[in-house]
Amino acid sequence: MVAYMNRLAWEQTLATGKAHYWSTSRNELWLKGDTSGNVQDVRELRVDCDADAVLLKVQQRGGAACHLGYKSCFFRTADQRGWHTVAEPVVDPAQLYGKKK
Repeated sequence: MVAYMNRLAWEQTLATGKAHYWSTSRNELWLKGDTSGNVQDVRELRVDCDADAVLLKVQQRGGAACHLGYKSCFFRTADQRGWHTVAEPVVDPAQLYGKKK
């Protein structure tokens, strides 16, 4: 998945070992999996050569990183004919939220 991380999210991720992001739509700190139960336990942190992008290698608890129930948010491909879904949901998205663990 791709998500925005500000300084607060970075500091919380380092302090807890769990992926935190900044929700630009809600304008608040977001612990990945807080409502869905699909927590990301950070296994490794990397930065790019310019130190302006972060890569988190995580252990995905709950199976789905995507809010639509897919293992990954990148479940579609595109070609000249259009978009194609190339994966199946691993969790019913209706069951994701309200499962706080």
